[in-house]
Amino acid sequence: MGQTLEDALIAARRAVQFDSSQQYKQALYYYDLATKRLATLPHDSKLTSKLTEYQDRISTLKTLLAEQDRRLHSNVGTNQADLQRCNFLFSQALDADEAGCKDIAIKLYTDAVELGLSANPADPERKQKLTNLARLALDRAEALKGKTAPTSSPIKNSTDALPKLPSVPETSPSPTISVKATPSTSDKPQRPPLHRGSSAHLTVTGGSSTYTEEEKRVLLHTSHINNNKFVPFMSVDLSEKFQYAIPFTDKDGLLELDPKQKPDFSRWARPDELFPEPKMVAGPHVDYFSIKQTVVSDCSFVASLAVSAQYEKKFRKRLVTSIIYPQNRSKEPIYNPFGKYMVKLHINGIPRKVIIDDQLPVSRYNQLLCSYSNNRGELWISLLEKAYMKVMGGYDFPGSNSNIDLHALTGWIPERWAIRPNDPDFNRDRLFDTLLVRMRQGDVLVTVATGELSDVDAERTGLVPTHAYAVLDVKNVEGVRLLQLKNPWSHLRWRGNYSELDTKHWTTQLRQALDYDPDSASEFDNGIFWIDYDSICRFFDVFYLNWNPGLFKFTYCIHQMWTAGIGPTKDAYNIGDNPQFSLEVTPGATGAIWILLTRHITDIADFRQNQEYITVLVYRNDGKRVFYPHDPPPYIDGVRINSPHYLCKLKLGPSSESRYTLVISQYEKTNTIYYTLRSYGTCPFTLRKIAEPYKFEKEITDGQWSGINAGGCGNHPATYQNNPRYQLLLQSSNNNNNLRIILKGPKQYQIGFEIITVILNDPECPTAFRSKSSGSFRSGFVVLELEDVPAGTYNIIPSTFLPGQEGPFFLTCKASCNIQLSRIQ
Repeated sequence: MGQTLEDALIAARRAVQFDSSQQYKQALYYYDLATKRLATLPHDSKLTSKLTEYQDRISTLKTLLAEQDRRLHSNVGTNQADLQRCNFLFSQALDADEAGCKDIAIKLYTDAVELGLSANPADPERKQKLTNLARLALDRAEALKGKTAPTSSPIKNSTDALPKLPSVPETSPSPTISVKATPSTSDKPQRPPLHRGSSAHLTVTGGSSTYTEEEKRVLLHTSHINNNKFVPFMSVDLSEKFQYAIPFTDKDGLLELDPKQKPDFSRWARPDELFPEPKMVAGPHVDYFSIKQTVVSDCSFVASLAVSAQYEKKFRKRLVTSIIYPQNRSKEPIYNPFGKYMVKLHINGIPRKVIIDDQLPVSRYNQLLCSYSNNRGELWISLLEKAYMKVMGGYDFPGSNSNIDLHALTGWIPERWAIRPNDPDFNRDRLFDTLLVRMRQGDVLVTVATGELSDVDAERTGLVPTHAYAVLDVKNVEGVRLLQLKNPWSHLRWRGNYSELDTKHWTTQLRQALDYDPDSASEFDNGIFWIDYDSICRFFDVFYLNWNPGLFKFTYCIHQMWTAGIGPTKDAYNIGDNPQFSLEVTPGATGAIWILLTRHITDIADFRQNQEYITVLVYRNDGKRVFYPHDPPPYIDGVRINSPHYLCKLKLGPSSESRYTLVISQYEKTNTIYYTLRSYGTCPFTLRKIAEPYKFEKEITDGQWSGINAGGCGNHPATYQNNPRYQLLLQSSNNNNNLRIILKGPKQYQIGFEIITVILNDPECPTAFRSKSSGSFRSGFVVLELEDVPAGTYNIIPSTFLPGQEGPFFLTCKASCNIQLSRIQ
């Protein structure tokens, strides 16, 4: 009973919260949930009173919403909305019918019949269209049921059976509670188990197809983002319901507005209030010319939409429009007059399901206060932005970069290429050639961003500081290297070389090669311009490239968590406790393996003030665990960045290693990190987490070099024997034991140890040794890992490099067999 009462209280509190903010549809949902919970409980007078109160409020809200709905559609006419909805239902029914989903098709045909019959438009032509649709739907539904529909029977208007609602008072009653809470999810349908997938349609390689329990916990935890839940997108979601009795309202509530939106904000409006004929896409393809950013600080996202739209138009492949649902039988997104949409976004390591309604912020002048299309009534831009803003916490989004945004929209592999003209490692010619060839082939989506600019430079150049621009085209015309950019604002262009204002550089040959007339372009500022590559390198800060994962045939991913207390705060001395993975390819294989590290983000504050810097280090260490950051030195030394994505590229040649060790590295880690490691390969590979073979562990925490016991290393034989000495017993019946010994001490000292064999259970064991050392003395940390160690008794002597160096130390022994560790000196 306690849990049910708690569920009822949670639902009631959430209902009152929405009621207080006049979000009545969300309130109605939770009042209904609360009454269902309360109805299952033994009633006392207080509970009965509350149940009656909530039921009365439900009745009042239903009446109020019905009146609001009537007024809401008065601008464009209920008749038009009913015809759109009936057409939508009939179209969905046809798709289900064609797919052989008989039961679903019958239900949708029946819904279309009921809607067609319930409408009673004054316009005879519209009435006839609705009647015809209803008759067609009825005939097909009856045929699917195995019956014959009467074609000449009169159709009775079903609105005669609807009850008449009482009038609603101008001011609705005030709620009685106002406490924040979250809804119960116990009544949601169960989803099928998770199976390992890819962010693209590639061959999954390298391990099991199902997730481990740890991976499931990671994905569940990072489904909760900014107080909302975004579950993994699965095939079952393709059967999502999109039709309702009244227009759908997102139960998660309205999005928080940006401060720049609020002064002009008037109301939330649905598309059919704003446009006579809303549509998802205005023409056969989306058009980057039509995309316009408003006051929301998401220039990188809008630039991402622009390059994605240009890709769709140029290569005739759906990229961002393919992630919007519902869709028709051709897999094209369609306008839903019932107001519900589902968007598939690649967030926190996997594609996730985002549900939104179609309410959009509108100004007092009936203008949209979100990004929109200049093609009147076209919705894909506004709805994709709303879905992404919902994940990111609202329209008051602090901004990100196009690597992050494009990966979320497309799943394409993000790469950051900083523009550093004075850095000898920056190869500007190679970068340009890459852009020129790969953009032409459709392999990469590109945006470019400015850094900080002085007021003088901003005014002189026409460029916006810390602003993202879409790269639409790259050209090399007889040595003149040019890029065509689009400002997401759809106005304010470059004023320097090769702008429309430039009268010096635009030769006749160049105009013809680019099919560009600067004189005509100067007549209308649409935010699109040409700029020379040298000016890009001078005034811009970074290129963001997102690569088509279809370039790679194989992929595999692992989802993990790195607990805050595991490993050092900084990776200066010891990386042995860092997450490590073995990457293996066929010996002699050629090609490329790209490794993408994605840090999961669950709070918008991580965007605003992220202080965690992570990267991937690649070692040629035969796929075995690495303990020291620079011994061996990394084959690829990653750059620690605070972006959610880091890409590492591994090129394979005939003489390349076949096994590598990947190490997740960090700087000043203070919190638990949830992450995904995804590899893409042109050749088969295996990626697995390096397992720990040790089941038993003993630790000495009170070790001390002090006085005569601070004897220094073996270079000082007179004092070395005075060092602390420990006895280690390997209690096993075999000789193939694994052993790891770790010594930690003051970082200002060089430390090490020696392990000496005392007694062996099998003196003839071929893997026996007299003594082994931890190797070179190191600052504060040293480790020795041994395989095939015979069972027996050993002594361990820890020491500093020089005699007289006093201080504490920790000695840890881990083994695959039972052990004992004790001090003997």
